[in-house]
Amino acid sequence: MTSEHVKCLIIGSGPAGYTAAIYASRANIQPVMYQGPQPGGQLTITTEVDNFPGYPDGVQGPQMMLDLEAQARRFGTDIRYGMVTKVEFSDQPGQGAPHRAIVDDKHEITADSIIISTGASAKWLGLPSEMRLNGRGVSACAVCDGFFFRGQDVAIVGAGDTAAEEASYLANLCRKVYMLVRRDEMRASQFMQKRVKTAHNIEILYNTSTEEVLGDEDVTGVLVKNTETGEERVLDVTGFFVAIGHKPNTDIFQEYLELDDNGYILTEKGSTRTNIPGVFACGDAQDNIYRQAVTAAGTGCMAALDAERYLVTLEMQAEEI
Repeated sequence: MTSEHVKCLIIGSGPAGYTAAIYASRANIQPVMYQGPQPGGQLTITTEVDNFPGYPDGVQGPQMMLDLEAQARRFGTDIRYGMVTKVEFSDQPGQGAPHRAIVDDKHEITADSIIISTGASAKWLGLPSEMRLNGRGVSACAVCDGFFFRGQDVAIVGAGDTAAEEASYLANLCRKVYMLVRRDEMRASQFMQKRVKTAHNIEILYNTSTEEVLGDEDVTGVLVKNTETGEERVLDVTGFFVAIGHKPNTDIFQEYLELDDNGYILTEKGSTRTNIPGVFACGDAQDNIYRQAVTAAGTGCMAALDAERYLVTLEMQAEEI
């Protein structure tokens, strides 16, 4: 197994990772980034991004990620293809025991600091048509894509607080919102349930499962089934939103880092510091509330600044010895 040592290792890419790389490179801490299984993250499967600052006419998600990657490379980030498959974090990284990561089970990297930007993956229903029409009327983020369906009829599947919140958001933009709930009741809080139930243009369909998303090039409807009667019907919608949750990509860190009940990395309030010195987390791997490209980029900046300050402290301690 080959081995090397770096000052700063960035695990994952996307808006958080690339922004961290830009700031870390400009601070001359010579970051090495491994992009992970999906270079650029979730935005590479998103079509038009209309709400990221600096793109007045909007931008395609994959293009925006290429722009961020190019900017990180311009400042000197060593960006590599590969996936970190194992980590060993040290409680005393500054005492001659740096953090360790294994890439693709064949390359070892020791690092004085690590920035985690592995993101989160949306949970899907698993329908082939859902995947085929992803980005063409199918979305897992109403806040990101709801604007494109102004004045149209849409459907959203989910029964928790996130689904209720996104349904309410869509109701302010769309003509009609069908909320598809598989059981005979919602899991959302009473406050959120009241919010959707009192909205004049939200129709809640209980005991309803999604059988198929319809459309050749774009979404033209959704085939749903009543799980009690077996009756099927087609909802004439142009947008289909999935709000059944996200799963943070943090499994390989759970032995070392403090996570919440859903697997999101816990960080100190007002920072990106984790419970392990020298390990920082940014983006959707630690954000279960906002999950926006711009907020991910912001925490990427924070992580790089936190890492830079940490490394300066390590250097000062080494000089005192």
